[in-house]
Amino acid sequence: MMQIEKKLRACVVGATGMVGQRFITLLEDHPFFCVTKLAASPRSAGKTYTEALGGRWKMKTEMPARVADMVVVDAWDIEATCRDIDVIFCAINFDKNETKKLEEAYAKAEVPVISNNSAHRWTPDVPMVIPEINADHFAIIEAQKKRLGTKHGFIAVKPNCSIQAYVPALNALREFEPYEVVATTYQAISGAGKTFNEWPEMIDNIIPFIGGEEEKSEQEPLKIWGSIENGEIVKAKDPVITTQCIRVPVTDGHTAAVFVKFRKKPTKEQILDAWKNYKGIPQQYELPSAPKQFITYFEEENRPQAALDRDIEGGMGVSAGRLREDTVYDYKFVGLAHNTLRGAAGGAVLEAETLVALGYITAKN
Repeated sequence: MMQIEKKLRACVVGATGMVGQRFITLLEDHPFFCVTKLAASPRSAGKTYTEALGGRWKMKTEMPARVADMVVVDAWDIEATCRDIDVIFCAINFDKNETKKLEEAYAKAEVPVISNNSAHRWTPDVPMVIPEINADHFAIIEAQKKRLGTKHGFIAVKPNCSIQAYVPALNALREFEPYEVVATTYQAISGAGKTFNEWPEMIDNIIPFIGGEEEKSEQEPLKIWGSIENGEIVKAKDPVITTQCIRVPVTDGHTAAVFVKFRKKPTKEQILDAWKNYKGIPQQYELPSAPKQFITYFEEENRPQAALDRDIEGGMGVSAGRLREDTVYDYKFVGLAHNTLRGAAGGAVLEAETLVALGYITAKN
């Protein structure tokens, strides 16, 4: 596993929310990062973390004792948030325009920002990265720094949680030129930052609408598969993707039912071989959060299942099953990814690890 000489000082912004809490648990005892500051909305500022949460700790593991008495700073106090910090993990739940403004302010204060938010996903010079797929997009950071007038500060974002259930599997098959995709995602309630105690309406229920989710699911993969041209990331023209996104009564784990057409139709054996052998930079560098096996295929007809398989590779692997030829499309399969680990905080931490490995995030002098 890759090592660094000295841990980088991290601030979690939006520390009281579900994704912020997940960041805190993932960064506890992390070999690259140490949480030295927590930031949240003005109503939490000045309180200890325990006081600011008010009993709203949502993780299954206990709150790390190290952060319990840490005094929360106001996320809008740029100087206080960025002082003596090497990297920011941002999961703030503000209005999109406010979030854009805030994250740019952090970057201009010369702190790299790894964002779980959607605000900057379509900013042309902000990389939106799944590290195993498009780490080459980090090259756009130099153009972004030039625009922001910074030496060290920049913003990098992770994509929507639901696309992790099918984009990695499709990406492994790019040599066969997939050109048309239908995907229906079945999304856990933690994707809305909720538990069943907070959202009893979801018990024994399905809601066939998640605001903004279908647009993200159809368009974000195209930016991931895009190319850098003239200081901007230009999205790919294909595959054409259409989706439906449905909220289901599951705690964690987003599932996708996927149908795909190829210009160069592979055999089933070629698909399974591509999934089994797919690796990216995180595996090459043996990064701390990287799954050894990125895509796991289940031969059983009733897998993958959220309850059984969402925690594969510590929640950082993705899984697939039920691959078979289709009567209308070439193939269909089912994918699954843990939405708050691979799809949210864990994916952002892996992105930060990759940026450290590639030299984009370093300790302040």
